[in-house]
Amino acid sequence: MHSLFSLKQDFLQYIEIEKGRSALTVRNYDHYLSRFLDFVKVDTPSLITESMMREYRVFLNRHKAREAKKGQAIETLDKKTQNYHLIALRAFLKYIRKRGVQGYDPERIELAKTSSRELDLISEKELSDLMSAPDTSNVMGLRDKAILELFFSTGLRVSELCSLDRDTDLKTGEISIRGKGGKIRVVFISGGAYDAVKKYLNARVDIDEAMFIDHSPRAHSRMVKEESVRLTPRSVERIVNKYATIAGIAKKCTPHVIRHSFATDLLYNGADLRTVQMMLGHSSIATTQIYTNVTNKFLRDQFEKFHNKKEKK
Repeated sequence: MHSLFSLKQDFLQYIEIEKGRSALTVRNYDHYLSRFLDFVKVDTPSLITESMMREYRVFLNRHKAREAKKGQAIETLDKKTQNYHLIALRAFLKYIRKRGVQGYDPERIELAKTSSRELDLISEKELSDLMSAPDTSNVMGLRDKAILELFFSTGLRVSELCSLDRDTDLKTGEISIRGKGGKIRVVFISGGAYDAVKKYLNARVDIDEAMFIDHSPRAHSRMVKEESVRLTPRSVERIVNKYATIAGIAKKCTPHVIRHSFATDLLYNGADLRTVQMMLGHSSIATTQIYTNVTNKFLRDQFEKFHNKKEKK
């Protein structure tokens, strides 16, 4: 007899080896499926019922995303996160059927409806203010300047930027990046980004292999022990948020917002959607099409501003 727990372990190995999913994806699927198994409290696939599935959907919809601070409203899982749980569960149930094991029909799982996605964007002036915010008179400021410039020049994901090593050849003006799903793509470096990174690397006296490292006093003891102090994605997010505050940007500003700015800048200046898809590393052009909503509005504004001026006078 196949138990749900053993099938889950087999499934996680399957998506890692046969499907080539990243370690982060495997870890997320493990988390989502473990939450489901903890909820249904059965270990036989055929015992999963329609009522269990319906109750699980209610559970997800009411589940607290995190503990609320005193005086704050309880924050529940958003529809997008709920769908991540359901996508993982559907893939798992399809795998079970592929193994010839009787279980719940994955096709009966419908994803929650979500509102149309809106991009978080900053203006051209806000972007300029953000880029000029770091104090480049010290190595930490040089690092932060290089991070911001590289983000806008390449459209890298924060995890991709953190994975860069200092021996990466920048002279060619391009870098090969291993993105989501292990897919390789090429990103291009502007002259400003190249200069910023070189100035930062030239100012360093350590031997850490990472391109971007922690320069805080607490990191020194780890350097002495020859431990890597490579910046984490969370650390980089804090750095971007810090300079957004200094620049007086009141709206949300993250590495992903700069990635959005990179994409919309390309489209505003005439790049086609397929090119932007390749530069961002999107597996599907449907993901990239979110940017057309922004650029269409921009084009309409330009049309209304400049078209047929004589008629408007």
